[in-house]
Amino acid sequence: MITLTSRAAAQIRAMQKEHGAEDKILRLLVESGGCSGFQYGMSFDTAKPDDTRCESEGVPMVLDAASAAYLTGTRIDFDDGLQGKGFEIQNPNAQSTCGCGKSFS
Repeated sequence: MITLTSRAAAQIRAMQKEHGAEDKILRLLVESGGCSGFQYGMSFDTAKPDDTRCESEGVPMVLDAASAAYLTGTRIDFDDGLQGKGFEIQNPNAQSTCGCGKSFS
């Protein structure tokens, strides 16, 4: 369902440790907002009964039903290059994305 690169998985593990969230699961979500209509979100959370669960590169993830519909097939990488540091989301379901890559329609 969601694919993490090894760089993204390593960054998520580092952030979990940094925030003392080793007992939490990565939650991926889509919410209204951003310059293109929807924006991506990530947080460390506990699983809820209706969540969709998946795992990539040993990182467990949860998504609510609405977010799962938008994110199926998504690949997440982490770039620490000259253009800045951050997660890069490649979503095959997005019709268009904004310049910052954090919102889509």
